[in-house]
Amino acid sequence: MKHSIATVSLSGTLPEKLQAIAAAGFDGVEIFENDLLYFSGSPADIRQMCADLNLEIMLFQPFRDFEGGPRGRLDRQIDRARRKFELMAELGTDRLLVCSNVSPSTSRDNKLIAEDLHRLAECAAEHDMLVGYEALAWGAHVYSYRHAWQLVQAVDHPNLGIILDSFHTLSIEDDLSALAQIPPEKIVFVQLAEAPKMKMDVLEWSRHYRNFPGQGELDVAAFMKPLIANGYHDPLSLEVFNDKFRAAPGLATTRDARASLFYLEEQVGRQLQAEKQPRPTDLFHPPQPPEYRGMEFIEFAVNDESAENLGAVLEQYGFYRTGEHKTKNVQLYQQGDIRLILNAEPDSLADAFYAAHGTSVCATAYTVANARQLYDRAVGYGCKIYEGKVGPNERHILAVRAPNGSLQYFVDSNIYDADFTLTPQNGESLLGRIDHAAFGMTPDAVESWTLHFRAIFGFQIEADMTLADPYGLMKSRVVRSDNGRVRHPLNVSSDQNTVLSRSVATYKGTGLQHIAFSCDDIFSTVKKLRANGARLLDIPENYYDDLQARFGLDDEFTDRLREHHLLYDADANGGEFLHVYSEPVEERFFFEVIQRINCYDQYGAANTPVRLMAQDLYWKRQQERG
Repeated sequence: MKHSIATVSLSGTLPEKLQAIAAAGFDGVEIFENDLLYFSGSPADIRQMCADLNLEIMLFQPFRDFEGGPRGRLDRQIDRARRKFELMAELGTDRLLVCSNVSPSTSRDNKLIAEDLHRLAECAAEHDMLVGYEALAWGAHVYSYRHAWQLVQAVDHPNLGIILDSFHTLSIEDDLSALAQIPPEKIVFVQLAEAPKMKMDVLEWSRHYRNFPGQGELDVAAFMKPLIANGYHDPLSLEVFNDKFRAAPGLATTRDARASLFYLEEQVGRQLQAEKQPRPTDLFHPPQPPEYRGMEFIEFAVNDESAENLGAVLEQYGFYRTGEHKTKNVQLYQQGDIRLILNAEPDSLADAFYAAHGTSVCATAYTVANARQLYDRAVGYGCKIYEGKVGPNERHILAVRAPNGSLQYFVDSNIYDADFTLTPQNGESLLGRIDHAAFGMTPDAVESWTLHFRAIFGFQIEADMTLADPYGLMKSRVVRSDNGRVRHPLNVSSDQNTVLSRSVATYKGTGLQHIAFSCDDIFSTVKKLRANGARLLDIPENYYDDLQARFGLDDEFTDRLREHHLLYDADANGGEFLHVYSEPVEERFFFEVIQRINCYDQYGAANTPVRLMAQDLYWKRQQERG
């Protein structure tokens, strides 16, 4: 299927927008009227720019407040439409979007509205144009696609059809059943947008908070499925009003936008298959995500000094240096199923990452049932592939770029024997596996990461949480594999002085916030970690008095928690969660040690405010010490 996007969705000048749209691989574009009005050249110049970029101008929009207005203005409105059609001819497009009238003075008379639309269609026919009528969710009287379709049917003119918009339909929770009754030939255009569910005025919601399919909570696939099943195979176009997108680099936005349409097509295809309906061959159909078995390793970019410092910290947490790369300045640390790699190789991606961010995570690796399958899926979605330096007899590991430029490796076999000189672990393992790895990021990055994990990895999205920091708020969204073997909290804060914001500022962008390691007996583990010299975060005494009261814990257990500075949570099903945090490492990330009991499946979010307060106190003490 052809893909299009409205210029209103992007930041920049019109030439910049068109270049970004073309670079992302779109087939066409909707020209937003204001982009044309503010452009210094002629419509013919825009036409030529698009032709040079191999972009088809698929729609001109919008034409507002036409139908049902005062009778004395109708001739003037038709003249306005005529001038738009002449402009469109110069522009090189034949489709016009007409929005339902939002003026309070517009008539409720369906017969009158239909007569006006008929006159507009006649004018369009004189210019060989096609008009699409769209019901705005905040239209004065026509705000449902079903009402708009009734009017289009009443007019019954070959030059008038309907434009369907997912946001306008889903935001008012309109009945989708009538979509299957609209003949595909009467659908002039389909516009798509998603959004988080928000209780607010629909106009304000629409103008500022739309996003791409896969980034929100509206079921765009349910909207699109009856259209595809009914034979619609014309362009899918994105029209997204979002303050973040209109400030972000255009190319990054368009790449996400294109991937979102692939994601939508895949979801529609899956739903059709599940219902044993034919799946059109032109729908995007990538390999399915393989089974996830966990995180294979996390790789840190370091220099020689920070490698020594971080290596010492890891040893305090029970890690053993079990490998030295045969040809590169790379070290492998391990315990249990946890592998951490320190990469100080000059003239490498890790080296560039260290120069930009300091000690930071430059790569994550995922253990999967079929690495090639996930790699091919990522490539199909347009991910940038990575080809690093591979020495003689060394293993090539499939990898793509994450949204922040770091690497994501896909592993389905032993990758260490060929590349490393290995040393057996010579002691017990205190920690078992990586339970989850959290990323801190700026608010404008979370939608891109959400789409990345949702579309390419096939991860689920858990409900957002808002958590209190002493100096603001932190929002957390968890993306996870179906089986829970891989979990990534994505944390953001708009407030500059929060712990998270300081970490992101130190990192100079999106990066690892913390790694959570699992263990079988957290009391014993914490005792041994402290004996090893591990520096764990102190928790205020008052927390434990409140904890005992909330959960009815006995004195002995509460005292054990207090003694070890452990945090505690429990769910309604008898699950329990015990966890402890390290002091910040390199002033930018930290470790968490956890124990899940009786199938507890959350993250102890209720304890986040006390953790943030304790981290803030630690930071202030460090500031005082200079």
